[in-house]
Amino acid sequence: MQRRDAFLSAGAMAIGALASAARADEDPHAHHHGAGPYAGLAGAAADCVAKGEVCLNHCLTLLGDGDKAMGACGKAVNAMLATSQALQSLAAQASTLTLPMARVAIDACKACEDECRKHEDKHAACKDCAESCARTQREIKTALG
Repeated sequence: MQRRDAFLSAGAMAIGALASAARADEDPHAHHHGAGPYAGLAGAAADCVAKGEVCLNHCLTLLGDGDKAMGACGKAVNAMLATSQALQSLAAQASTLTLPMARVAIDACKACEDECRKHEDKHAACKDCAESCARTQREIKTALG
C-alpha cells in the first residue's frame, strides 16, 4: 500500500504543478491593466521613437561620411525623439499632461516627417520614420478631438 500511496501522491503533485503553471501564465492583475484612453497614442509614439532612433543613426552615419544634406533631417528627428519619448511616457500613464504634450509633439512630428520625406526615395530609414510620424500625427489629432 505504501508504494500505491506514493504513486498517488506523486500523481496529485504533478496535477497540482500543472494547474499552478497554467495559473502562472494568467496575469493576476489583468483587471488593473487597461489599454487606457491614450493606448493608440502611446503605441504610435513608441513606434515613432523606434523608427526615429534608426533614422537618426542613419543620418549621423551619412553626416560622418560627409553628406551634409542629412543635417536638417537629423536635427528634426532629434527634436521629434525628445517630444515623442515624453508623449509616449505620458500617454502610457494617462497623465493629465498628455494632451498638452501632444500639442507640442505634433509640430515636431510634422517637421520630422517633412524632412524625412525629402530623403524617403533614397533612404528606407527616412521613409519609415516619415510614415511613423504621419501615424503619430493622426493619433494626436484623434486624441485632441
